[in-house]
Amino acid sequence: MLNLTHVTKRYGRFEACSDVSFAVEDGQIAVLLGPNGAGKSTLIKCISGLLRFQGHIEICGADNKSLEAKRVLGYVPEMPAIYDMLTVGEHLEFIRRAYRLSDGKEYEEALLERFELTDKRNKLGKELSKGMQQKVSICCALLPRPKVVIFDEPMVGLDPHAIRQLKDTFHQLRQEGCSVLISTHMIDSVEDYWDVCHIMMRGQVAATRRSGETAEQSLEELFFSITEGTEEGKA
Repeated sequence: MLNLTHVTKRYGRFEACSDVSFAVEDGQIAVLLGPNGAGKSTLIKCISGLLRFQGHIEICGADNKSLEAKRVLGYVPEMPAIYDMLTVGEHLEFIRRAYRLSDGKEYEEALLERFELTDKRNKLGKELSKGMQQKVSICCALLPRPKVVIFDEPMVGLDPHAIRQLKDTFHQLRQEGCSVLISTHMIDSVEDYWDVCHIMMRGQVAATRRSGETAEQSLEELFFSITEGTEEGKA
């Protein structure tokens, strides 16, 4: 479970995130939806322990800065952060050693096959396309079998087949009881698999919609009413 309580991040006088509180339950897919600059990536980096903030974040009951929390957290950044001079296989070996995974080899092979990286095992990071680097980043995040997984704009740069495989992965993580948080600005990329959606605007959660909830507006209509400042969004 992921739990945020009154999370605020300031850069000087500017509040990138302001008093954000929500939870992602076990076996739930939550989406942070908002335009560029809404504060989504800042919030993701706070959760991941990359930024200091005010408030409190718990991952499976532990403070997000603790080693206990980091052991059960998987993070896929917006920009793949892989090493130029390590091969695809060496990236995954690094993760297996860092997390001391004695039984991770079989799952590693399954991940490589799922994301069509088996034949790229010996390719250096610098030789990979942006989409391939993104796939490696996803495999590295999933290899330790985290209980909470955070994706920041995960579909940028992926081809249609990889997007389908990633969506299947979201469903699998949900079935395994993971808490999944996905940040994106692309409404059509999330329309068919979310359980709860938080729409962010100007650093705050402006609205929350749950899947299957009866509402006068569709998610798309609600999104544009908020982000374009129509009267419905202000109400």
